[in-house]
This record gives sequence, structure tokens and C-alpha cells, in this order.
Amino acid sequence: MLAVTAAVAAALAVGVAERANSLDDERAATLAELRTVEVAADESAQHGDYLRGAIGGAEDDVADRAAVLAVRPAFVAEIAALSAALGRADGRVDTTADRASALSAQQAVLAERADPVVVTNATATVHALTAKIDGDVSTWLAAQQARRAPGGPAWSSSGPDGYARVRAALDRVGGTGVGLYESSSCAGGTAAACANSNGYIKYRADIANWGADRLNWAMAHELAHIYQFQVWGALTSSAAYQSMFGGDPEFLANCMAVVRGFPGSVGCDGDQQAWASGIWVGAVR
Repeated sequence: MLAVTAAVAAALAVGVAERANSLDDERAATLAELRTVEVAADESAQHGDYLRGAIGGAEDDVADRAAVLAVRPAFVAEIAALSAALGRADGRVDTTADRASALSAQQAVLAERADPVVVTNATATVHALTAKIDGDVSTWLAAQQARRAPGGPAWSSSGPDGYARVRAALDRVGGTGVGLYESSSCAGGTAAACANSNGYIKYRADIANWGADRLNWAMAHELAHIYQFQVWGALTSSAAYQSMFGGDPEFLANCMAVVRGFPGSVGCDGDQQAWASGIWVGAVR
């Protein structure tokens, strides 16, 4: 009986040892599996973070690109206006530096993909260049007109004060540098003022006593004729000029004066004003 008990005890001991070893193996396998799961979970989380970051970055890139594209049309419009100004300046003023500045702005816009401010700044630069070139051309034209003016005294019966008043009105409406002379020869003395195709204006002495609004309008009207003469061939052959103004330079001059902010007794509608505004910058549409 004792021998049997000892044998059973020995067998149990062996079983316990084997079970313990088996449990150790299972525990090690379980730990290894847990580590594998943890690594996979970490990798999955990292991959998810990467994907979220990539998607977010792509969305930001798309938004930035859209913002840049949204402000590009204004830049293109300013480039078109600049091109027209350069055409008006051709043979009159040196635009080499202006062209270089415009090219630099254009290259900056073409290279930009993310920041719309770069494009809006370039747009403002080109707009300023256009205004500068038009100003330079106006100065050049005024100088040419002054050179073509007739000789002799600028006034007679209106006196220096009367002349100064008419001169101030002409300057006020944009005619600085345009020749001005007193004369009773406009339409044989029946017209208060007239413009000469050589680029100067004559006035009858009595208009020096006109009210400010009427005098300003008269000078704006005559200055408009000066600008008409500069595009006379294109103007008289324009179908739009014939249909909108009946081919009447006086009506057009009145409308051009309205555009400058000096209306007379004859007005014109919005479409006519828009068309007339082009003559002030040498454009016959």
C-alpha cells in the first residue's frame, strides 16, 4: 500500500511539473502574442496618424491653391490695362524700367502656389505702373501741345486776373500744360471758346467772368476736343461713335466733360459715359 502511494505521489509530482512547464510555455506564448498585438496596434495608430496628416496637408494645399486662383483674374485684368498703357506710351516715353517691374511681378504670380497675398500685392504693383505710365504720357502730351501753341501774349482785354481765372479752371479739369490764349476768333467771335488741333485752347474774354461751374465745364469741354484730335482718324471711323453720339464731336465732348465730373446742360447715359471715358486715355472702342 505504501509503495502504491509513493508511486502515485511520484506520478502526481511529474504531472504537476509537466503542467507547470506547460503553463510557463502558454504564458510565454500569450505574452509574445500580446507583444505582437501591441506592436500591430502601435503601427496601425502611427499609420492612421500619417494618413490623417497627409489628408490634412492635401486639403490645406488645395485650399491655398484655390485662394491663389481666386485672386488671379484681377491680376490678369491689370496686366491687360498695363499692356494698353504701354501701347499708348510707345514712342512717347521710356517704359523700360516699368516693363521690368511688371515682368518681375508676373514671374512672382506664376511661381506662387500658396499665398494669395503675393498675387494681390503684384496686382497693386501693376495697377500703380499703369497709372504712372498714363501720367507720364499725359505730361509728354502737355509738353508737345505747349510747344505747338501760337506766339504772342496770352491775354489782352481779359487782363492777367481774367486769364489766371480761366487758366486755373483749365488746370482744374486736367489741362495743366495745355496752351491757353485769349482770342475773339472762335467761330468768328460767336463761340466762347474753342480747341485747336495743334493742341491749344482759345477763349473769349467775357468767359473770365462766368460762374465757376460753367467755366469749369467750358474748359473740360474744350480739353475733351484736344483729346479727340489725338485719335481723330480712329474716332471718325468708329461705328460706335456714329451710333452712340451721331458722329457729333460736341455731344461727345459734353459727355467726356461729364466723365471728368464737370457736367453741362447736355447729359449722357451710362453706356455713353463708359465709351467716352476711353477717349481720355486714347482708346477708341
